[in-house]
Amino acid sequence: MAAKPRSLTERHRKAVASYVAAGGEETVQRVITAIYAVTKRLDQWYSRQLADLDLTQGEWAVLTGLATARDECLTPSQLADATSVAPSSMTHRLDKMAARGLVARRPDPTNRTRTLVSLTHDGWELFSHSTRESNVVESETLRDLDDGERVELARLLEVVITGLDETVESPGTRRS
Repeated sequence: MAAKPRSLTERHRKAVASYVAAGGEETVQRVITAIYAVTKRLDQWYSRQLADLDLTQGEWAVLTGLATARDECLTPSQLADATSVAPSSMTHRLDKMAARGLVARRPDPTNRTRTLVSLTHDGWELFSHSTRESNVVESETLRDLDDGERVELARLLEVVITGLDETVESPGTRRS
């Protein structure tokens, strides 16, 4: 049996070679395999960070959803849709988060049958603290790129994201 590649770089090269040997296009495989490796490594760190903060992935998704909505309140249904969970699961999640003082719920003044959810000051502080901690690790991940290279990498990945936005439900099909 062949020895397992030791470094992330070696594993990346070996994976790309395997995908190319199987018929994948080399430049595509280099990019996608690299994005996957970076994402996997960061996800490992984020999982440890969330455990340290006593948050689940789902609770983090709620904090993020509310933080990016900024001054807007969201309904539990909107949060459930955004985090791909059942509304009943979202209700349970929001109960736990409200008990911790991270979110607040109140009736919608224009439709009293709806509930609006917002981030509390403590919820924002937790989000902000976590973001600052993450920024240290994320900056270290990009340490070998100068500012211009970071700007270019961000621009290129944003082009890819725009392409994903334009992709219809089945991969490879684009809207006209």
